[in-house]
Amino acid sequence: MNTKKILEAGKIAKQAKEYAKNLIKKDMLLLEIAEKIESKIIKLGGKLAFPVNLSIDNIAAHYTPSYNDKLKAYGLLKVDLGVHIDGFIADTAFSLDLENSEENKKLIEASKKALEVAQKTIKKEIKVNEIGRIIEKTIESQGFSPIINLSGHEMKKYELHAGLTIPNIDNKKRIPLLTGLYAVEPFASTGNGKIHDGKPSGIYMLQLQNQPRSPIAREILQYIIEEYQTLPFCSRWLIKKFNTKALFALRELENNGNLHHFPQLVEKENSKVSQAENTILVEDKTTVTTE
Repeated sequence: MNTKKILEAGKIAKQAKEYAKNLIKKDMLLLEIAEKIESKIIKLGGKLAFPVNLSIDNIAAHYTPSYNDKLKAYGLLKVDLGVHIDGFIADTAFSLDLENSEENKKLIEASKKALEVAQKTIKKEIKVNEIGRIIEKTIESQGFSPIINLSGHEMKKYELHAGLTIPNIDNKKRIPLLTGLYAVEPFASTGNGKIHDGKPSGIYMLQLQNQPRSPIAREILQYIIEEYQTLPFCSRWLIKKFNTKALFALRELENNGNLHHFPQLVEKENSKVSQAENTILVEDKTTVTTE
C-alpha cells in the first residue's frame, strides 16, 4: 500500500464531495451533475476510479447518466464518487433530499448515523460481522431496514472490489479486519432490505483481453486496457472520445466476453434507499480518508 497516494486520493474525493453538495439542485440534468463532478476530480489532480453514480429513490446504486441522458435530479438522490491516484482508490457517497421530505431526511440520517457509528468502531482485528451488526442495529433503531445484499468492500491497487466484504448486517462471519483499505457503505431502506438487478447501467469493467473481430472494437479494447485497467468505466466516456460508434464496439466487446456490464441495483419493493459511504485505511491506527 502507498499511504501517501491513498491519503491524496481521499483528500481529492472529500473536496469533490463538498463541491457536489454545493452544486446539486433539483431539476439539474444528471448528465450535467456527473460531468461537473468528474471534471472537478480531474482538475484537482485525481483520476476517476469509476463513473459518478447518481441513483434516485428506489435505485440503490449503479445509475450513471448516458451520453444523451435527459433525466433531471429529484427525489432522494445518492451521489457516489471515486478517485484514484496511480490505482490507489478513495470511494465515498452521500444522499440528498431534493423534495423537502421528512421521510427522505430521516432515511438519509439513518445511513449517515450508521456510517458514523461504524467508523468509530472499526479497528484492526475487529470481526466483519461486528461491523455489520453495528450498522444493522443503528439503521433499525431509526425505523428502517439495512440493505442485506449490498455491502462495503476491501480495495486494492486498481481493484475497487477486492477480498473482504463489509456487511450491512450481522452475517455471522467472524473474519478479522487486517491492515488494508476498506469502503464502508450502509444502505438504509423503507422496504424489506433487498435489491435485485435492474436495467443495464452503461457501466462496464474489463474481464478478458482476447481480441474481438472488428477494428473499432480492438481499438477501444486497447484504450480500455491502457486507460482504465480493471477499474469501472462507462459508455459516456468512450462516446466522448470515439463518438457513438463506441456503442457498437461495446456491444461486441460484451458479447465477446471482454467486458462485464453492471446492472442498475433496484430495491425489490421499489422502496426508497439512502446511502452513506467513506473510505477507511486500517493500519495500527484507523484513518477515514474521505472526510
